[in-house]
Amino acid sequence: MQKLSCSSYKDLLARFALELPSRYNFAFDHLDRMADGQTEFANPLAIVHVDDDGIRRDYTFAWLKEASARLANALRDKGLRKGDRVMLVLYRRIEFWVSMLACHKLGLVPVPSPAQLTPKDIVFRVNRAAIRGMIVDSSITGRVEAARPECESLHCLVQVGGGNLPEGWHDYEALSREASPVFPKPEGDALACDTDPLLIFFSSGTTGMPKMVEHIHTYPLGHFVTGAYWHDLREGDLHLTLADTGWGKAVWGKFYGQWMSGATVFVWDFRGKFEPARLLEQVAEHGITTFCAPPTVYRFLVREELARYDLSRLRHCTTAGELLNDSVFRDWKRLTGLPIYEGYGQTETTLQICTLPFMEAKPGSIGRAAPGWDIVLRDAEGNECPPGEEGEICVRVAEGAPVGLFTGYLEDPEKTASVMLNGYYHTGDKAWMDGDGYFWFLGRVDDLIKSSGYRIGPFEVESALVSHPSVVEAAVTGVPDELRGQIVKATVVLAPGFAPSEELTKALQDHVKQVTAPYKYPRIIDYVSELPKTISGKIRRVEIRQRDEAASKA
Repeated sequence: MQKLSCSSYKDLLARFALELPSRYNFAFDHLDRMADGQTEFANPLAIVHVDDDGIRRDYTFAWLKEASARLANALRDKGLRKGDRVMLVLYRRIEFWVSMLACHKLGLVPVPSPAQLTPKDIVFRVNRAAIRGMIVDSSITGRVEAARPECESLHCLVQVGGGNLPEGWHDYEALSREASPVFPKPEGDALACDTDPLLIFFSSGTTGMPKMVEHIHTYPLGHFVTGAYWHDLREGDLHLTLADTGWGKAVWGKFYGQWMSGATVFVWDFRGKFEPARLLEQVAEHGITTFCAPPTVYRFLVREELARYDLSRLRHCTTAGELLNDSVFRDWKRLTGLPIYEGYGQTETTLQICTLPFMEAKPGSIGRAAPGWDIVLRDAEGNECPPGEEGEICVRVAEGAPVGLFTGYLEDPEKTASVMLNGYYHTGDKAWMDGDGYFWFLGRVDDLIKSSGYRIGPFEVESALVSHPSVVEAAVTGVPDELRGQIVKATVVLAPGFAPSEELTKALQDHVKQVTAPYKYPRIIDYVSELPKTISGKIRRVEIRQRDEAASKA
């Protein structure tokens, strides 16, 4: 698959075509071929990995081929078979890439998951997805053990990073060391390919508990546009996407499309609090050429003394995940000479809308429809919206789904049917389009909160709050924040016998951190006597947001 040299967006659309090879499996048909020198690329380097102590290790495609073969053989020896689901909780360890590729080769279905999961979260996900295996960092083992009595489906548990092994666990290094380094491409039905399940992401739980989003083996091909065109990658580029491997954005910027473009993935496995100065040191020291991060990160970076760092090799910057402030766009361009090219997509898709290098980067616009995606805005009545009128972002699928669109929400046909209507996939996001065909994002039709690059569903936070004895009802919304994009706010009705206080606020925040992922805790808690509701009794979060907006302008 070769990148076209295009002079304009119109030129790209006229010439673009995405090939779908028969019986395609990314691990065999791209990664292993790269390792064997059977592609048009000569670049042997797959990953540059820098750990939290600053130690750099370079990994070739040949190394990844052998390491993933060893792990695939080891997991097969432990009884895992094609179609089994395996949860991965590995931060940004090199073992994440090895595990993903091993799963692809064996036909297992990886479920990348964030390290912030609590035992309660693990129980929910393991049982919902009937998880058979887990490969986790040693710091996660204790939480898995706490959840394990309620997780009957678990069969194979692998710990990465050494340390004591609880009963029934396997050491990653020992498993891999003892296994064969050769894993030939299977034949017949033994090969996972085409419409077989490739991976599962859990959604952020916007309107309920997290849902299972399934992608198939053609999904990586959809990310060729992500890497080759949006990230503008060339052979030998060193690309850094800052995302953690527990989120869908990781495979957007740290896996498929980058290697399809002949680039090298740069991984900085930092732990603890994000420090913008340390990130700039990495970019300068290692010569990052292309970079992608959420707008929140850019907001931190422009506050640093950028002149102290050698960013001369950085030539292309992208962003996604939340709205990019005009001021951040202009400050970054003034300080570095580089515009920031926005993009839009979802866990359920690959890149849907983007600004490409040969397009004007309009501050605040997410760009135009990505090649291969037929995007239309529709109003509440299903009518197509003209320029200037806001509507829901929808994808035409009547004549075939674009490569990279999910198959549906597993075991949730009603939810799938609610977004696949009358020949369209409904994203649930709103935008308007200008006269040049550029889309301008407005927000979620529902109540998703985007804070510091995280996507937070109100339902999980509300569920955590009402599990505290002092809370009767809770509504969670996002409040605009200059640094984080949004912060989580909880509007709470207290039970009789409880009164608002600073001590209670701190107790509720700590409670949320214990029940669900800590980053979801409400930074603001507002105590009220009742919540605004519809006639049917549903909470009107939009009214809370409107009140907050009016108060901020008063």
